[in-house]
Amino acid sequence: MARNDETVTPDDSDDVPTQRRGPDPKTSEYPAITSGPDDDEPATGKSKGWSPKIGDPVDPRGRNERDAPIVVPVKAGGGAMRGLFWLVATIGLIVALVLGAKTIGLFPDLKNPFAKEQTDRSGPALLKSVQDLSQYVAAEGNFEVIVDVQKDRKYIPDFLLNERILFVAAGSVEVYVDFAGIGQGAVKESDDRRTVEITLPAPQLRPVRINNDRSYVYQEDRGLFNRLADAFKSDPNRLQEVYKLAEEKIGTAAKEAGLSKRAEENTRKMLQQFLGALGYTSVTVNFPAS
Repeated sequence: MARNDETVTPDDSDDVPTQRRGPDPKTSEYPAITSGPDDDEPATGKSKGWSPKIGDPVDPRGRNERDAPIVVPVKAGGGAMRGLFWLVATIGLIVALVLGAKTIGLFPDLKNPFAKEQTDRSGPALLKSVQDLSQYVAAEGNFEVIVDVQKDRKYIPDFLLNERILFVAAGSVEVYVDFAGIGQGAVKESDDRRTVEITLPAPQLRPVRINNDRSYVYQEDRGLFNRLADAFKSDPNRLQEVYKLAEEKIGTAAKEAGLSKRAEENTRKMLQQFLGALGYTSVTVNFPAS
């Protein structure tokens, strides 16, 4: 018995019956390809009426997608700078919160991570010598002087070559009497040990001591060439000359201030009180005539 879609017909030349098969059914693996007129294909260069064949390249995009302009996404610039800005802002906020909490005493035991540190790499002090002193400091004078020093060149403007400094120097000078200089026969005592006469050496001035805590540079003017020279060569002892000049001026002022007479009076009073406590009723202290 034959299938509905098959017919058996006798052949004129042969008596053997044959079967005629109908059209193959469509399958999902091989979709049907329809041909027909179409627009020009810019990608393949085909003309209208072209239909794809086996072996031809097939663009997976549709016609509408092929005709649409290609949009290339462009990433906006400034992303790295924006990220860096937020990173710095975050760190600054954290630092401000930590310092603020420490200021108001919220975390009293919290140490400031940005506190100033000082490292001292100096070696230990070495004892060079020991000197026994028998000096009595009888007076001290405190002085202050303004040192105004200028170095320039003739016929050259000051803004080009000039070096001027105003230095306020504060220093002191001590006046002492050296009892080690008392020679034989300088002390004369009476037989009843009630009267004594002492001849002492003249008072002496010690070297000037500059007080660094009270001394400072008030003003300093330097020319253009001087500043350029400082950029290539620094002079750490540049103020040494100014210090020496200040010491000389203070020393001269101390000699003219009458400190030696003041030292003689103070030494005489000290010895009279000291020897008077030992039972001497008359104490005479003599100094060389100045």
